[in-house]
Amino acid sequence: MGALTDSRKRVSADHRLLPSFPSSAPSPSKKPKLAPLLPTAPPPPLPSSSHIPSSTSSAAPGPNSSTAFASTTSSSSFSSLPHSRHRRLPPPPPVQRSIHAPLRRIRAFRLGNTRSNSDPSSYSPSPPPQPLGLDQYVDLVNSVTHPPPLTPPAYVPRGAKATVEVVAVDDLGDIKQDEEERDEEDEVKGEVVVRKVPLYKDLYEASSRQRDHRLRILEFEVRLAEKGRLGLEGLKEARPQITPNKKVVPEPFVPLTDKDEDSVRRALGGKNRREILSEHKASNIVITREILQCLNDKHWLNDEVINLYLELLKERELREPSKFIKCHFFNTFFYKKLINGGYDYKAVRRWTMKRKLGYNLIDCDKIFVPIHKEVHWCLAIINIRDKKFQYLDSLGSMDMKALKIIARYLVDEVKDKNGKQIDVLSWKHEGVQNLPLQENGWDCGMFMLKYIDFHSRDMGLTFGQKHMPYFRQRTAKEILNLRAG
Repeated sequence: MGALTDSRKRVSADHRLLPSFPSSAPSPSKKPKLAPLLPTAPPPPLPSSSHIPSSTSSAAPGPNSSTAFASTTSSSSFSSLPHSRHRRLPPPPPVQRSIHAPLRRIRAFRLGNTRSNSDPSSYSPSPPPQPLGLDQYVDLVNSVTHPPPLTPPAYVPRGAKATVEVVAVDDLGDIKQDEEERDEEDEVKGEVVVRKVPLYKDLYEASSRQRDHRLRILEFEVRLAEKGRLGLEGLKEARPQITPNKKVVPEPFVPLTDKDEDSVRRALGGKNRREILSEHKASNIVITREILQCLNDKHWLNDEVINLYLELLKERELREPSKFIKCHFFNTFFYKKLINGGYDYKAVRRWTMKRKLGYNLIDCDKIFVPIHKEVHWCLAIINIRDKKFQYLDSLGSMDMKALKIIARYLVDEVKDKNGKQIDVLSWKHEGVQNLPLQENGWDCGMFMLKYIDFHSRDMGLTFGQKHMPYFRQRTAKEILNLRAG
């Protein structure tokens, strides 16, 4: 009973879905629950009114007429279809949907009309591109690669025959060197240049060379090597361009190194005043910290520092005779001994023995005589080369008495050591003008030492009060090293 009920339900369902079948067709209950596959052929055209029977045309249309026509049509179509046990649904028709995308215009080789892909309804298959003529292709390649045109391109109308002129490679002798190197990479066939390296790679490499400073340096070296190596004369001319000119510092003003400054600072600022900092064995002068501290600012120089510095100047002259004139340096006790009791040559006669000095005073260019006036240092110079007696005072004063005593000493010295009579009445006695003068009350001794230093170099007095702090430190450094520079 349950099977019968189930069969009835299936049959009733089939009757609701499908129209009535003829008796010759198989039972509807044994067919799948899918609609029959409609024929793909278009429906036959409706017969005209002239061929319709009068009974049909005259009959009023009703709801049953369309149903009868559909039943007849379906019955005829199903009877014509072959029997198939498995049927499939027909594929759905393509749905036309609007494409929402930016408008893109396509132009092939800059030829033809533009088209838009935004409207599918306006899409129509474009005809295949027409083959380009030789001249058109040359114009296209030239517009991309921009090579220098070998010959002006001639316009060839459509349909006309284009003439090809083959250019031999041997005829390209007027091309520049860089173009010749490019031709090695390019293959020339007629007027068509086929590039082996893409253009964008050449542009990228060129821009990279411009941005890379190392490549610019290499290019400069390559250009320099191509032009040839520079000789000594060329190098002399090119050197100021490569390295900027540095201002040459004169020898008396060479700055101290950091190491020298530290050693001078420790020597002048220590606490052990009796510590021996320097000892000159030739002159038997010992410099302790207490003696060297006179080179601190606002201190008067003492005899030991002045005399040791003069000994170092004499050693400098003997060490480098080509750089300095021949001089003799008396110490600070000479003039005091000479004027003891008014004038006493015998007191200083043995100071200038030849076996002791190795030379006679008359053979020198200049003789320096330090003069101490209780609280002030001055300098007298016997200038044998220029036949002058000069007096230098950092306060700008003049002492003719001191110059007369020095002139008398020179006459006695030459007579005693050389046995000659020298006439100094014609020699000039002068107080040197335009001297660098001191501007305080404690730098007279340093001014006197620098007068001697510059005159022994045969240099002009180009220093001033502002250089005194540097000269004090430099003198301390030279005394500590026992070497004048």
